[in-house]
Amino acid sequence: MKPEEIARIRKDYTLHALNEDDVDPSPITQFEKWWDDAEKSQILEFNAMTVASTGHDGMPEARTVLLKAFDERGFVFFTNYNSAKSQQLDFNANCCLLFFWRELERQVRINGRAEKISMKESIDYFDSRPDGSKIGAWASPQSMVVAGKAWLKETFEYYAERFKHGQIPKPPHWGGYRIIPEKIEFWQGRPSRMHDRILYTKTGEEWKRERLAP
Repeated sequence: MKPEEIARIRKDYTLHALNEDDVDPSPITQFEKWWDDAEKSQILEFNAMTVASTGHDGMPEARTVLLKAFDERGFVFFTNYNSAKSQQLDFNANCCLLFFWRELERQVRINGRAEKISMKESIDYFDSRPDGSKIGAWASPQSMVVAGKAWLKETFEYYAERFKHGQIPKPPHWGGYRIIPEKIEFWQGRPSRMHDRILYTKTGEEWKRERLAP
């Protein structure tokens, strides 16, 4: 596609506004309000979020994962602890989450630090998963180079046979991370690119609110 064709791709945002007096003092409560809006809007996989992290080489990487829990402590997702993202988060806990809800013309950006959740929390969530997902957690050496799709299929079938009787246990290499937020920015699209941006910054036990220029 030619540059001028890409330049013609434009959308004016008009659905909502975001004012300092309207947002909740707590960014977690504010996030929950927007989360409820996203759920009511029937956005497909509205819990999808981008996780950006860096490793030893300093090169940032980003990928999409699914949010599985959030509260005042932070935002939780699950993964293979041997994966590339886990190695990066273990090396450098500083990371960024990004939600983009196009249908609502909204974006939430969260900067914070990653920590592994408790074994009990990981087991409780793993036990709630469908059997196919449980077997996939055993079968996939996530981020590793493998011999091919046939190898993955055979490995999946091996574990399906191994665990065909009884409960499927959580693999030792699988569990959750909680991103403890230090900054949370709420972005609301507005006409003429004069977007609303409200930034919460953690200062001790309190959250400071500021408006950012679009």
